[in-house]
Amino acid sequence: MSLPNAPGRRRPAGALERLGEWCARHAVLVVMLWLVGLVAIQVLQRAFGGAYSDDFSLPDVQSRQGQEILAAHQPAVGFAGRVVLHADRPLTTFAGQLADTTVALERLPDVRAAESPLTPPGPRTPPPSPGAAHTGPLSADGRTGYLTVRFRDPPAHLGPDALPGVDRAVAPLRAAGVQVEYGGALGELAQPATDDRPSEAIGFAVAVLVLLVGFGSVLAAAVPLLTALIGVVCGLGCLGLLAAAFTFATVSPALATMIGLGVGIDYALFLITRHRQLLADGAEPAVAAGQAVATSGRAVLISGVTVLIALTGLSVAGISFVAKLGTAAALTVITAVLGALTLVPALLGLLGRGLDRLRVRRPVAEPAPDTDTDGRRGLRYARRVTRHPWPHLVGGVLVLVVLAVPAFSMRLGHIGDGADPPSFTSRRAYDLMSAAFGPGSTGPLTLVVDQRAVPTADRPALAAQARHALGHVPGTTAVTPLRPSPDGAVLSATAYPTGAPQDASTTALTHRLVDTVLPRAVRGYDAHGYVTGTTAAEVDFLGLLAARLPLIIAVVVVLAFLILLIVFRGVLVAAKAAVLNVLSIAASYGVVVAVFQWGWGGPALGVTGTVPIESYVPMMMFAIVFGLSTDYEIFLLSRVHEGRARYAEPAAGVRHALAVTGRVIGCAALIMVGVFAAFLSSEAVVVKMLGVGLAVSVLIDATVVRLLLVPAALTLLGARAWWTPWWLDQALPELEPEGLRRPRSGPPRPVDPLGHGGPPAG
Repeated sequence: MSLPNAPGRRRPAGALERLGEWCARHAVLVVMLWLVGLVAIQVLQRAFGGAYSDDFSLPDVQSRQGQEILAAHQPAVGFAGRVVLHADRPLTTFAGQLADTTVALERLPDVRAAESPLTPPGPRTPPPSPGAAHTGPLSADGRTGYLTVRFRDPPAHLGPDALPGVDRAVAPLRAAGVQVEYGGALGELAQPATDDRPSEAIGFAVAVLVLLVGFGSVLAAAVPLLTALIGVVCGLGCLGLLAAAFTFATVSPALATMIGLGVGIDYALFLITRHRQLLADGAEPAVAAGQAVATSGRAVLISGVTVLIALTGLSVAGISFVAKLGTAAALTVITAVLGALTLVPALLGLLGRGLDRLRVRRPVAEPAPDTDTDGRRGLRYARRVTRHPWPHLVGGVLVLVVLAVPAFSMRLGHIGDGADPPSFTSRRAYDLMSAAFGPGSTGPLTLVVDQRAVPTADRPALAAQARHALGHVPGTTAVTPLRPSPDGAVLSATAYPTGAPQDASTTALTHRLVDTVLPRAVRGYDAHGYVTGTTAAEVDFLGLLAARLPLIIAVVVVLAFLILLIVFRGVLVAAKAAVLNVLSIAASYGVVVAVFQWGWGGPALGVTGTVPIESYVPMMMFAIVFGLSTDYEIFLLSRVHEGRARYAEPAAGVRHALAVTGRVIGCAALIMVGVFAAFLSSEAVVVKMLGVGLAVSVLIDATVVRLLLVPAALTLLGARAWWTPWWLDQALPELEPEGLRRPRSGPPRPVDPLGHGGPPAG
C-alpha cells in the first residue's frame, strides 16, 4: 500500500516542500540565522523597548468628553492618585509629617497639586451629622485618611522616577508609624511587574511530560519545546519594541506567551509526527522534512492564517485597546508559524535518523491507514462512533449545552482593586478606604455640567435646578455640592456609589446618572451633563464592547467558514465546523462564569470573592479559541479529506482520520491545556480568567468536539458533507490543506481500501 506522499513516489516539489528540504539541508545556517535574529531582537528590545500600561482612551464616549471639558476649564484637577493613610491614633497627631509630605509631593516635577486630609488653617468645616456618610478625606474616627495627588499627565505615562519620588515624599509618615498605601492610578503604578516565568516553567514541564509519553524520544520531545521557546522570545521582543510606540495592556505579554507556546508546540508536533512516519517509510531525512512541510506544514500555514484572521477580527470593534491585544497575540502566532516552517525542518535535518536515539519508551509514529491498525484502540473507538453516530452526537451536544448554561447569566464588568492579592498595595488601600468610607469611595463618579452656552444670568437658576436633581440619587451614599470652575463655564460634583466599582449597582448608577438624572438636571437649558472618571470610563468601555461583541462574533465566524469552505470545498463541512466551534466556546464561557462570577472554585485559584467577567475577556476568548479550534478542525479534516481518495465508504475515511490523528491531537491538546492552566499561578485575576477559559476551551474542543461531535456529524452527513454547488466550486480559489490536488468537477474516484487501485488523484 502506498501513502499519498510515500518515498519513491516523488512528484514535482512545491514551494513549501522546497523550503522545508532546503532548511533541512542547510540546517546550521538556518539555526544560526534564528539565533542571530533572537539576540538582535533582544538587544533592541532592551535598548528601545517600551512598557505596558492599562491606560487607554475611548473615542466619542461621554466620559471622555466630560474629562476633556473639565480639564479645559479646571486644569488644576489634573489626573488624581491617592495616598491612603492609616494609624492607630488620629492622623492629627502626625500633622507635622503630613505637612512635610504634602509639600514634598507638590515639589515633584510630575505633580500639579497635593491635598492633605487635614483641614487647612482657617474656618473649619462643621463635622457631618450623625448617620451621614463620611466621604473623606478623613474618617469619622480620624485614623484613616487620604492624600490626593494630582498629576500633570496620567500616572501610567509618568517616567520611572515618579513612584520613587512619591516614596521619598511619604517617608516621614512611614517613619512615624503611619501605614501608607497607594490607591487608584498610583496603586496601578506601584503594582509589581508581572513575572510569568513560573507559569511558563510549569507549562514547559507539562509539555515535556506529554511529549515524552507521546513521542517516546527525548530529542523528538525537545524539538517542539525549543522551537516554540525561540518563537515566543522573538515575538515578545517584537512586542516590546512596538510597546515603545503604542500603548499595550499589561496582560499583553502573558496573553502572547500563552498563545505562542501553545501553537508553537502544536505546530511543531504535527510536523514531527508526519516526518517520523516518512522516516519509517524509508525516506531520506532531508526529503522527509521537505515532504512534512509540504503536507502538515501546509496545514500549519492555513491554521496559522486562520488564527491570525480571527485575531484580526478584533479590530472591527473599533477599540484600539482590544485591537492591540489581538496584535500582541498575533505576533507570537506569526513567529510560531515561521519557526514551524523553517526552524523545525532545520532541526529535523540536523538530527537526521538520530531523532529517536534517546528513547524513554518505544517511539510511535503516525499509524498507516491499512488493516494493521484494526487492533488499535483508537480505531476501535473510531468504529464505535461511526457505527452509532446519533447517541454520540446527541450526548456531546447535551454536554456542551449543560456547560453553557451559566453563560446566560454572564455579567461583564471591570475587576477592581478589591480582587488583587493582599500583597498588592492597591488591595490594602482598597480595604482601608472601604472600611473607613464605604466601598463606593474607591470608585467615585465625577459629574460635569457644561454650561458654556448658558447665558450668565441664567446660570444660578441652572445650578439650583441641578442641585435639586442631585439631592437624592438612589444608589449613592453622598453627592458633593456642585462647584463652578474658575471661569464659571463648568459645574462639577462627586457622587459616591453605595457599591464597589465592580458591582452591578455601580454600573446601573452610572447609566442612571447619564440617561436620567443629569438630563433632568439641565432640562430647559442649553447645557449638557457628563459622568466621568475612571469608573465611568470603564462603564463606557463595557458598553462599547457589549454592543460590538455580536459584530466580532459574526465577522470571525464568517471568515472561518469561508476559509474552511475554500480549503475543503464542502458547504456543510464548513457550516458544521462553525456551529460546533460556537457551541464549544459557549461551553467554555459557562465554565468561566461558574468559576469566577459564581465563585465555584475561585477561592482555590486565589480569587477573593466573586468577580464579574472582565469586559474584554469573552471577546479575546472567542477570537483565540475559534482560531485554535479551527486548527484541530483543519488537521482532522485534512485526514478525512485525504481518505476520500482511498475509501469508497465515507465512514471508513472518518474512522481512519480519527484513528491516525487521535494521538497527536490528544498530545497537542494536553500540551495546550497545560500551558494555559499553568498561568493560574499568576497573581493577575484577568490572566487567571484567560488561563481557565482557554484551557477549558481546548479541553472541550479536543474531547467532546473532536472525539464525539465531528466524527458523528461527518458520518451522518456522509458524502453530502463535501457538496458544493458547481458555480461556487468554480469561483473558489484552489487551496488544498495538505497539497493533495483534485479535479474541480466532482470528488476523487474511490479506490480499494488497501490502496490497490492506485494513488490518489493528482
